[in-house]
Amino acid sequence: MFKPLREIRVLDLTNVLAGPFCCHQLAHMGADVIKVEVPGSGDLARQLGADPELNEKLMGVSFLAQNPGKRSLTLNLKSAAGRAVLHRLVQSADVLVENFRPGVMDRLGVGYEALRKINPRLVYCAISGFGQDGPLHDLPAYDQIIQGMSGVMSVTGAPENAPYRVGYPISDTVGGITAAFAIASALADASREEGCFIDVSMLEATLATMGWAVSNYLVAGREPQPMGNDNVTASPSGTFRTADGLINIAANKQEQFEAVCRVLGVPALIDDPRFAKRQARLQHRAALTALLEEALAHRTTEQWWTLLNEAGVPCGPVYRVPEVLAHPQIRERGMIGTFDRVPGVGKAVSLLRTGVKINRQAPAVEMPPPALGEHTDEILAELGYSAGEIERMHEERAV
Repeated sequence: MFKPLREIRVLDLTNVLAGPFCCHQLAHMGADVIKVEVPGSGDLARQLGADPELNEKLMGVSFLAQNPGKRSLTLNLKSAAGRAVLHRLVQSADVLVENFRPGVMDRLGVGYEALRKINPRLVYCAISGFGQDGPLHDLPAYDQIIQGMSGVMSVTGAPENAPYRVGYPISDTVGGITAAFAIASALADASREEGCFIDVSMLEATLATMGWAVSNYLVAGREPQPMGNDNVTASPSGTFRTADGLINIAANKQEQFEAVCRVLGVPALIDDPRFAKRQARLQHRAALTALLEEALAHRTTEQWWTLLNEAGVPCGPVYRVPEVLAHPQIRERGMIGTFDRVPGVGKAVSLLRTGVKINRQAPAVEMPPPALGEHTDEILAELGYSAGEIERMHEERAV
């Protein structure tokens, strides 16, 4: 399997989601990711998830999801011996990722300026809610805070219930992907002679994904509005009721609208002045939706999906999570990886991989998510510490 980052070592000093998700991507691309965690408790995500027993074991589902392929080293950065270990690690590393509040790493004496003296080629990535400077830089931020402040919530939901939070931590996830892209870009610079400091703001990363909606305001002066499941640029384009559920239809072109009318058996709508042209359909969206749903009520979602696709109309069912995970399109492309044995879990665990294929293969990692500190002694030995030195560090609670 092609592993483009196979010679790269990443130090993952992150917690919960944005940072771990970033390093999750890098691990699947072959990087040696060493997760540096606080002794005793580790990543907070170890205590989060739908299985209380796993949370008690510090192997929470939230942790399992983003940490396969990593090795876990516990390190007390408040101790001199712990900082010395990190310094030695940095000498062998290519990348360090952290998502502490701005200034925390500097106060510990292990910020970018200190570490670049140890390894001038280090790519140092700091992920935070608002970035390393600006009036809000020192405020704590979680996904929901960023969703609200970025404008995402203002355009999510329908007019009667917005603002609404997106149903999963989209700002954390986007922040992690943005960081992974920036890190990979820095590593790809073949002429690079020194490292760099990457400052990822979750607020800005989230806002960047709203370019289409935001540009309507910046350029045309139109403030984005919540529209539920309707597409702001086209009609009929959204979610429609069928005989047994819902179907998404995206008839964004004139020929697709006409195909919908023919397939649904309502060809008269093609020449109806209310719907004949794109702008007219937007103005009379509600009336058009009502007429189309009246026709859609005569067949199931599955039946309409087949008929509309055959006519060249983009459409698809609205799945629940178990349904999409069970679908052959996901199963056959290797999106789900399974680990038969996971330390501290006691059962097989299936997890999502990345959404990319390289040479027709889904990147995968060999190691399951690690138990807290599982690889501490192994990594310390790799760094050249003797058995006696390792024992003393345990006694001093440096690791």
